[in-house]
Amino acid sequence: MRFAELQLGMTAASTKEIGQRDIALFGELTGDRNPLHFDQDFAEQSRFEGIISHGMLTAGLLSTVLGMKLPGTGAVYVSQSLNFVAPVRPGDTITASAEVVELVPERRRVRLTTRIANQRDETVIEGEAWMFMME
Repeated sequence: MRFAELQLGMTAASTKEIGQRDIALFGELTGDRNPLHFDQDFAEQSRFEGIISHGMLTAGLLSTVLGMKLPGTGAVYVSQSLNFVAPVRPGDTITASAEVVELVPERRRVRLTTRIANQRDETVIEGEAWMFMME
């Protein structure tokens, strides 16, 4: 998509089920082996009362939306704020979404609100992204 094609209010989303394998692969890739993500007994003693996904694994789904759908290829991340609202558990289906809320033509930048919700439409992460458009 080109900057000139963007309009305020445009939206896009992507959905994925987070499985234990996703959590294991993310832990292997990043080295984050926090027992909250891998040790059921440990995680049950926490305030989460069970295993949860890495927050950044969940947040990573925003990259799918922003890099592939809106604004899509040709866009480069400038910044992303994240507020972690609720945990994601293995087996949860999450939907990452973004909405264009500001366009800065002279800098070819776009600001989007971002949200990730679970299968019950409960917000698990909310934030804001700035993207730079190559064209």
